[in-house]
Amino acid sequence: MKLLRLMMMLTCSTTVLYAQDDLLSELSKQDSMVTVPVSATFKSTRVVNGHSIETMKKKHLDFRISHRFGRLNSGAYQFFGLDQATMRMGFEYGVTDDFMIGVGRSTSQKVYDFFGKLKVLKQSDGARNIPVSVTLFGGTGVATVNKELEFQDKLYYSAQVLIARKFGERLSLQLSPTFLHRNKPEVFGDEKVLLALGVGGRFKLSKRVSLNGEYFYTAREKNTVTAPYYDSMSFGVDIETGGHVFQLHFTNSLGMIEKQFIGETTGTWGKGDIHYGFNISRTFSFDKKNKKVAN
Repeated sequence: MKLLRLMMMLTCSTTVLYAQDDLLSELSKQDSMVTVPVSATFKSTRVVNGHSIETMKKKHLDFRISHRFGRLNSGAYQFFGLDQATMRMGFEYGVTDDFMIGVGRSTSQKVYDFFGKLKVLKQSDGARNIPVSVTLFGGTGVATVNKELEFQDKLYYSAQVLIARKFGERLSLQLSPTFLHRNKPEVFGDEKVLLALGVGGRFKLSKRVSLNGEYFYTAREKNTVTAPYYDSMSFGVDIETGGHVFQLHFTNSLGMIEKQFIGETTGTWGKGDIHYGFNISRTFSFDKKNKKVAN
């Protein structure tokens, strides 16, 4: 009798195990038939100075304030750069989930800048495996500090193809091929057209904290300008707190727009020309439909 009961228990257990395997196999097949976009490659629309592949959600407005202080090597008299400050204030709006526009104003050179970003490809897993995300960026601006210049001489234009991939939950990397045109460069003899390549990355330390870094190599002919320019390099920390994202960083670039940090970085890390800075981002939602669902 005991033997019979044991055989019945073994038979039932085997049947249950086979049923579980069939269910898991069926669920796995269903998952492979669905395309799942990869989200949060970067936490912000910026890596540090440069744009990331991320765009604002539809009907969401990002109010962004960026500060860069003076150089750390300016000494104690200037409180190691904290006595000096440059800032940019901007508003960025998601027209759709994949298209955003922005406007900003910088105290450096009194620049008004305008830009648009369009996400054309999303990294995805599942039925359609797409290895990278691609976002197109285009911007222009006018530097109003020099009133003697003609209006067209104050303009600049920039374009980027932002290509990024998220490797697992922690690591994200991005390439940023860049085209920059200045109608009248700040320094006599500098090239009007510059080509650059940016490399950026994010390493997630916890749910709300990550390390970020970026480097922009600018292709310039040697000895074409009287004042030396250097490549931009920046490192920082992203901290997310609800609707805010705080970015704290160190960089050798004072400017916060492409014209300035790609084309006009005059400091170098080797000499201690390092600026402490931060970005503060606050997002506001104007999507009433989603607000009702959330409530």
